[in-house]
Amino acid sequence: MIVEARGISVRRGGALVVQDFSLAARPGEMLGLIGPNGAGKTSVLRALAALDPLASGTVTYGGRTADDLGRRALGRTLAYLPQSGRIHWPLPVEEMVALGRLPHGAASVDAAAERAMDAVELTPLRRRSAGALSGGERARLLLARALAVEAPVLLADEPVAALDPYHQLQVMELLRATARAGTAVVAVLHDLTLAARFCDRLALMKEGILIAEGAPAAVLTTDRVAEAYGVTVERGEFGGEPFILPWLRHDRAPDRKEPEA
Repeated sequence: MIVEARGISVRRGGALVVQDFSLAARPGEMLGLIGPNGAGKTSVLRALAALDPLASGTVTYGGRTADDLGRRALGRTLAYLPQSGRIHWPLPVEEMVALGRLPHGAASVDAAAERAMDAVELTPLRRRSAGALSGGERARLLLARALAVEAPVLLADEPVAALDPYHQLQVMELLRATARAGTAVVAVLHDLTLAARFCDRLALMKEGILIAEGAPAAVLTTDRVAEAYGVTVERGEFGGEPFILPWLRHDRAPDRKEPEA
């Protein structure tokens, strides 16, 4: 299923935070939404998830709007992983994951919930209270709940923000594998190396506007990164895969040693 935004604009607190944004996410593809803080990435993701009203434009799912689909069908079409990582109920882990099956009418842990817990390595913690988990474990729990939906579209807002390096790689590998299995995956990311390495396509935003879209190598040029983030980067390859390191802010002169007398 293709999820497509056509000329969408979003207002928040009276301000236009997304302007005339158009983009499509396709089955089998991992699409990264990148850009500096305040660029409008989360607002775009929430618009794609039909969580916020649009000031203009349309979002469609396989050519149909959210109203056309209805809330129940939309719940089976989209899985949404929010940024906050908050858990409001001290339920056991397995019951939290099983909440992802509600759009399908499942009332308890089923095979899909089991697969989701296994994928994020939470099965050993299945009976632990969600309130007793660490921040990283909570992040993986919420991802498992989203994966349990087994929806054709997965929207993830900063899915690796609370994770250590091992689990960052685990989650990015899992999201890419989910895309390869036929899901359209859209993820908001801040780590440019993870975005370049794992995403098939990137959409770079600044001040609510899409300023570049395409393959990672075409989007993450030195000039575009400087325009969007105000930094100079160091880049290279390891094992045939790219890395990009923010190195110098443009509002700070490089450190210089005083000449020897």
